[in-house]
Amino acid sequence: MPIPLDVVIIWHMHQPYYKDPLKNEYALPWTYLHGIKDYFDMPAIVEDTPGAKAVFNLVPSLIEQILDYAAGTAADPFLERGKAAPADLGEDDRIFLLENFFSANRQRMIEPSRRYLELLYMAGEGKPGSARDRVRHFSDQDLLDLQVLFFLAWTGEASRRRYPAFAELAAKGEEFTAADKDLLFATQRELLQAIIPCYQRLHREGRVELAVSPYYHPILPLLCDVRSAQTAMPRVTLPTAAFRHPEDARAQITRGIDYFTQVFGFTPTGMWPSEGSVSNEALEIIAENGIGWIATDEDILVKSLEGGLGDHKERLYRPWRFACRHGEIGAFFRDHQLSDLVGFTYSQWDAGRAVADFCGRLHAIKGRAGGEGKVIPICLDGENAWEYYPTNAYDFLQGLYRGIAESPALNLTVCSDVLARSSFDGRLHGIHPGSWINANYGIWIGHPEENLAWDLLAATRNAAVSRSPAVAEALASGKPAADAAAEMICRSLYAAEGSDWFWWYGDDHFSPHSDRFDRLFRQHLMNVYRLLGIDTPRELLEAIKKKSPAGLIREPAGFIDPEINGKISDYFEWLAAGLYDLTRQGSAMHSSDRMLQSFYYGYNKDHLFFRIDGIQELSRMLREIDLLNLHLIYDREYRLPLQMRADEGLLQVRENNAWVPTSGHCRWKIAKTCEVAIPLEAIKPAPKSKLFASVTLVRDNEEIGRWPTDAPLMIYYAGPEIELDNWLI
Repeated sequence: MPIPLDVVIIWHMHQPYYKDPLKNEYALPWTYLHGIKDYFDMPAIVEDTPGAKAVFNLVPSLIEQILDYAAGTAADPFLERGKAAPADLGEDDRIFLLENFFSANRQRMIEPSRRYLELLYMAGEGKPGSARDRVRHFSDQDLLDLQVLFFLAWTGEASRRRYPAFAELAAKGEEFTAADKDLLFATQRELLQAIIPCYQRLHREGRVELAVSPYYHPILPLLCDVRSAQTAMPRVTLPTAAFRHPEDARAQITRGIDYFTQVFGFTPTGMWPSEGSVSNEALEIIAENGIGWIATDEDILVKSLEGGLGDHKERLYRPWRFACRHGEIGAFFRDHQLSDLVGFTYSQWDAGRAVADFCGRLHAIKGRAGGEGKVIPICLDGENAWEYYPTNAYDFLQGLYRGIAESPALNLTVCSDVLARSSFDGRLHGIHPGSWINANYGIWIGHPEENLAWDLLAATRNAAVSRSPAVAEALASGKPAADAAAEMICRSLYAAEGSDWFWWYGDDHFSPHSDRFDRLFRQHLMNVYRLLGIDTPRELLEAIKKKSPAGLIREPAGFIDPEINGKISDYFEWLAAGLYDLTRQGSAMHSSDRMLQSFYYGYNKDHLFFRIDGIQELSRMLREIDLLNLHLIYDREYRLPLQMRADEGLLQVRENNAWVPTSGHCRWKIAKTCEVAIPLEAIKPAPKSKLFASVTLVRDNEEIGRWPTDAPLMIYYAGPEIELDNWLI
């Protein structure tokens, strides 16, 4: 009888440490919101599905926050304003509701509620500055409905199936009462209290394996030595301070394991190192602490092996072992494509079609690689993708588990069981230093903002060590300090070492809350000086995250080569592209000009690429006959008319006040988003030159939207030299 192919699915559960321990207040509500939606739904879906098995990797600082909310001891301004009676709210608090209580996926979480969508229209659809202008039109009943609908929208599908109160409130839909709101929050509190026991129960039943990450989710190799970045990124610009504290990496691991053990009652066997970041030194410390296996990305294995993964990636589908001074540690390398299909693609597919496609890919791998001694690791975030799926991915995930569990050719299992049965004796005696993104650390170090953050962290740590012998001793040993103030200083430093602050610095990622992440990072460091009783350095009072010209988020960092299919096929497709936020580009002509949200641009040696994102799926907002015109200015004025019913055409140039076709054959696709490829030869921009771009929407021969409203976006074309000096590649 053929031996089935093992499949392991690892869900990584993580949020930044949003709590300021001195103020005892949460800066952002995402732990609470993902708690009532994803941290409960994900294990509940496993429990609801016969044959389902999964690995859940839980970050200790996340567990701490969940338990804080479950106990009712979390002070959260979002919750406080959500629970307050509208009549008791001042104008600033009422504006706060309008600015923040539409922070939900429009298609999946707002539009299904007629009343919630109506309130969004009343509030100006999130247009900057509109809340202050429109708040006077909101009655107390409007605000009460908004409070309930926001927190109700974040309640997961499994939660609604297990707690009837949520479904009843959703069915009511509007005209909520104070008693309705009290019921909502009381039931959500009950749900939060059930999260950790659900994981515990599933672990005892053998249906899940629970794994752990370092306590505050730091990039372990960079804590060990920031110079490790140079191996994967030889041209990287390092921080001024030579940060090298493997003792901090060790403390983050030991504290994480100890807290996990305290909460769950057993010692974890596995670990997802934060962001899949590994190095020889980091793995030595992980092995030293008794962890039996780790998981990271396939590109790490590619760069750790001579000869790559093989013709059919057969070397990827093995449970490798990393050999070091402290013995051996199992190593799983996630299938990059399969993981990204779940994270970024299948949300727009019918659930049945997505499951069939995924299982078909698993069977194809089985056909190429065989089953005996092989394993397919799939690993991704366990909370961020599901708001893009119908029913919070309940139907998709149930189908996924069933499709794998019911196939005789596949064996849905967990990492420890794979290692216990494996006879594969492949050893790695060295591992490439890097993370799950580009097999390097470019997201967290190298940009001036990131390097400044590392320097401020180093200076604060040095000040704490020099001023407090108790802190110096605790940091050196990694053990909790007996003195309460010294322990709080250590925890503040460890929290500041978390990966998330560095994630939002630089040009790689954009968030409307990036200023709050910046403030939180600096607050953790300022707390150290406050506890030491010394003045806070002026540098910590100034924002690290710099504001760009209106709307500019980042400039291109390297060549891109996206697939022109109108959807985000891969996380990396547009990661190195330039980005403008179109919502910060001036006022509108009509309400329709709030349709567009983001404008990406980039190039390779042959093409210019553009991506236009709407505030919701473009194919749902545009009509077939609408013309979305992409305008470019270089030596002359160019235009590319884009329509949904076509996907290719000639670039036009303006001559004698008329639009004339060029020989430049362009491709595009309008679906979830709009993606465009224009041959460089059609425009021939010189290296280190500037182009200008804008977008117009024409409906029934009338221009009803223009982005930006006033002046076009400036696009800097570096040319081929961009590949020689960047932080991402």
